[in-house]
Amino acid sequence: MAPLELRVPHSLSREEIHRRIDAGLARARSEYEPQVGPIAAEWVDADRMTVGLKVMGMQFNGQIEVLDSEVVVKVQLPGMASMFAGQIRQGIHERLGGLLAAPVA
Repeated sequence: MAPLELRVPHSLSREEIHRRIDAGLARARSEYEPQVGPIAAEWVDADRMTVGLKVMGMQFNGQIEVLDSEVVVKVQLPGMASMFAGQIRQGIHERLGGLLAAPVA
């Protein structure tokens, strides 16, 4: 497995980030679970979530950590998926960046 790490800056409170991540996860489950199966996600402590899902038979496991000025995402890419690390990184960055950049409601 190849590690992938990216950092997305933010200027939000930790509570707002948690709310947005939870809302984004709910949307991802409703949009993608019919195609990929269950998306497991759990806050393991106040600022760290573990995430896991299976895509095309490959298991993806990762962690999201909320820091004061950035959110750090770490994903273990299974063998063949590492060929697409750039696209995976870009997709995560675009989605998470958009989620964190939206104005506070």
